[in-house]
Amino acid sequence: MIEKKQAVLAAAIVLIGGLAGTAMLGASPSTQAPVADRHGEASAHGDEEHHGAPPRTNHADDDQHADGEHHDAASVPGVHGGQVFSAGDTRVEFLLSEEGGSPHIRMWSFDHDRVLAPGTVKASGRLVRADGSVEELAFAVADDYLKSTTEVAEPHVFDANISVEVNGEKLTINYVAEEGKVELTDAQIDDAGVVVDTAAPAKIKTVLRLPGEIRFNEDRTAHVVPRLSGLVESVPAKLGQSVKRGEVLAVIASASLSEQRSELLAATKRRALAQSTFVREKRLWEEKVSAEQDYLQATQVLQEADIAVANAQQKLKALGAGTTISGALNRYEIRAPFDGVIVEKHLSLGEAVKEDTSIFTISDLSSVWAEIVVPAKDLNTIRVGEEVAISATAFESRTTGTISYVGALLGQDTRTAKAQVTLANPDMAWRPGLFVDVDVISSEKTVPVSVATEAVHTVEEQPVVFIRTRGGFVPQPVMLGSSDGMRTEIIEGLKAGTPHAAAGSFVIKAELGKGSAEHSH
Repeated sequence: MIEKKQAVLAAAIVLIGGLAGTAMLGASPSTQAPVADRHGEASAHGDEEHHGAPPRTNHADDDQHADGEHHDAASVPGVHGGQVFSAGDTRVEFLLSEEGGSPHIRMWSFDHDRVLAPGTVKASGRLVRADGSVEELAFAVADDYLKSTTEVAEPHVFDANISVEVNGEKLTINYVAEEGKVELTDAQIDDAGVVVDTAAPAKIKTVLRLPGEIRFNEDRTAHVVPRLSGLVESVPAKLGQSVKRGEVLAVIASASLSEQRSELLAATKRRALAQSTFVREKRLWEEKVSAEQDYLQATQVLQEADIAVANAQQKLKALGAGTTISGALNRYEIRAPFDGVIVEKHLSLGEAVKEDTSIFTISDLSSVWAEIVVPAKDLNTIRVGEEVAISATAFESRTTGTISYVGALLGQDTRTAKAQVTLANPDMAWRPGLFVDVDVISSEKTVPVSVATEAVHTVEEQPVVFIRTRGGFVPQPVMLGSSDGMRTEIIEGLKAGTPHAAAGSFVIKAELGKGSAEHSH
């Protein structure tokens, strides 16, 4: 009985082994590991060498292709890290690679899991960039894959429509790349204050920028001197005070003024006596009582008295003391010559001052000068009467003015000339001593493509403009031309009418910087 059970068990083992062997021998090739695994590039290349958008599961143009023509990317990356497109047993993998220093599109083809020789596959197409520009694509054999014959320049945001002929079957594939795209919804754009503008023609003014400094308008600046020596009795005016014309600045006790006023008083008394004598002698002469000679002599004395009074009055007017005498004869009031601000003060109470001492400097700061230093080579650009733009170097402030003077002589050491711009300064914002930049328009031209200057940024040491695309913005490298500070010419990289971020575009650059660590070259 035991021997019979052992025989049955042995037969069962042989039967199971035979079935297992048959299953192994009849296994389908599709269940084996893909031949493509022998490339090993997914592990051999670093992440920085392969670029492409995440695999897409659908396309916006599904309704434009027949089922046998349009093919979607697989939900998982291919063995080389690229996007995989399938049609039955045929698979195609695309990868945007920068291996070797320049970006190109690489393509591998598979029949089932067998890698097809690149020479048996044909591919061509066109690449549509975010700004609407189109580039033709051609492919050539390189190692075990096809490689685009032209470099795919940045930005790597595009839709590539590629026709592939494999095994006699033509496939139309939409390969999409969105590297470097900053995704923002319309609501996020509004919340961030980003203004979308379009590139357009503009008149660009070529600007010559020269250094300058704000100075007092010497035509409206006075250096006040006493014109009489004396002792300071009071100083009601303070440094920095705004004064009106005729306002008392200081009071000085002057012996010289006392003598001048005494002279006027004496001359006035003599004139009064001469006037009385003249009236009497004229009446007596008319009545035939006195001789005509007495009348003529009285007339002469009166005229001499008038001259003496006028002379004394003119002396006092020249001193600014006035001809009306009231109070102490030696009291001398120094008054403001015009409306202005006291910018310098050089006297104090009880101080003895001389007649030629500069005791106050008053300037009307409602008008100032911007003094420009002009190199010899730029003298032909600077002309009297030309309007210029003035901007402060210490803070954000701009204004315009007119060149009022251009020096004819060059400094011996600096070989520069000086020019002056007269500036209205009603708010007193332009203070003497402030350094400024003076922009002079040297020429003007019309350019076909321009953007607001604030729309231009530098990314990886290259100027870019963030152009508007579906669902966000893309940094578009551009070549810059002339600029007048408001508009900047775009020589290359942007077409007229292209929507882009203008005001507030720094927000997009900040978002781009957050993701820069995820992508490097």
